[in-house]
Formats: sequence, C-alpha cells, structure tokens
Amino acid sequence: MANELSTTLNDSTQYIVIRLGTEQYGIDIKFIDNIVRMQQITRVPQVSPYWKGVINLRGEVIPVLSLRVKMGMENDSETKDTRIIIIKIDQHEPVGVMVDSVKEVVNLSAAEVERVTSAEANGYVSGVGKQDQGLISILDTELVLQDM
Repeated sequence: MANELSTTLNDSTQYIVIRLGTEQYGIDIKFIDNIVRMQQITRVPQVSPYWKGVINLRGEVIPVLSLRVKMGMENDSETKDTRIIIIKIDQHEPVGVMVDSVKEVVNLSAAEVERVTSAEANGYVSGVGKQDQGLISILDTELVLQDM
C-alpha cells in the first residue's frame, strides 16, 4: 500500500493555479521562487509592451512582465488580488510575472493532463489539466520566458 501511494505521488506534478481574466492556468511549482503582492513597478523605456518594468525585491532588481499582454489579452487592471509570481528557471535570472490572482495549489497526474500541440493553443499552453473545478491550461513556463 505504501509503495503504491509513493508511486502515485511521484507520478503527479504540483501546479499553482492562477487566473487571467476568466481562464485558469497552471504553472509548475518547481519554477516558482516566490509570490508577492502587487507593488510599485518602475517603468523601463523602449521595451516590448508586455514588460511592465522592474521591482526591487529585498535588494534584488527583478524584471516584471504582464502575462495577460504577453498572451495577447487586454491590458492588466490591478486589483487587491493581483500578484507577481517570481519565476526562476535553471541558470536564468528571476523574472516576475504579473497575474490577476493566485487561486490554489493542485496535484495533477500525467493521466489528468492532456497534451496539446502549439497549433491548438496560443503557443504558451503545453496541456490541459482536468480537475473538479474545471479545466486548467498548463503553461509552458520556459516558452513564456524564452525571448528574455
């Protein structure tokens, strides 16, 4: 029984579920360094429209991008639920990603995630997870941050 349980746990991945507009997206928790409340963003001139600017987080300057704008949605409207998720991938510098809200952490097994091709999605979604609360589009975090 214990061996069966550990196999099941090893087969699943934890995702932070975020909201952008009315859609839910999942970000693999292994890429998440921190989640912070919205704070003052210092604008940086002559950058792509999805770059909001930089923040100072405990003495470290971190660039922040709008996931909504990057994915072709309407511009952000900051609310009390708006968060900046600090993402760190391998040897890259950390990047802040602005989202409408952070909902929860979920475990999804490989059987609960259906892979999609980039032609089916907007290019940033690698799969769709099925959960009780509905569908969760799984973000390809490395692809979202690829052109940094």
